[in-house]
Amino acid sequence: MVVTDLTIRKITAADHETVGAVGFAAWAAGSAFEDSYRDPDVIDRVRREFAIFPGETKGEIFVAELSGKIVGWGARENAPNYISDLWVHPDHQGRGVGKALLLHLCALMKAEGLETARLDTHAKNSGAVRLYENCGFTIIWHGIEFSKSMGVPLQKVHLEKRLVE
Repeated sequence: MVVTDLTIRKITAADHETVGAVGFAAWAAGSAFEDSYRDPDVIDRVRREFAIFPGETKGEIFVAELSGKIVGWGARENAPNYISDLWVHPDHQGRGVGKALLLHLCALMKAEGLETARLDTHAKNSGAVRLYENCGFTIIWHGIEFSKSMGVPLQKVHLEKRLVE
């Protein structure tokens, strides 16, 4: 089932707690992370990072709403053409929410005259990689990077999409 009545809008201060909860729920439900990353200290650190991110980011956050309920969100941070986050609540994954957010962010970047969109994800996050590739992104790098939010090294992929022909 694909959502048809999805609304994408900028975050408000009233959304911060829900955005953090949706991001953490999506992360916690993911199968990309090895069991060694599931220790209580890592989980607590990640939960805190999601809780504070909406209030501390210097970038833009957009939420996806379905019937007035936030079901996902995406953020641009660190560079105008960098999508730092894309999270969809597990109950709403596979319905087009992530694709709608991703395409919305890419359209904003293209309208700003940017030539490429970039993002990173865990290399074993096959659902996300498939989504990104289906939306025109290509893997340009694969390797190990240290995750500041998790405090551990992760297998990562960097992806890029040309926005102009």
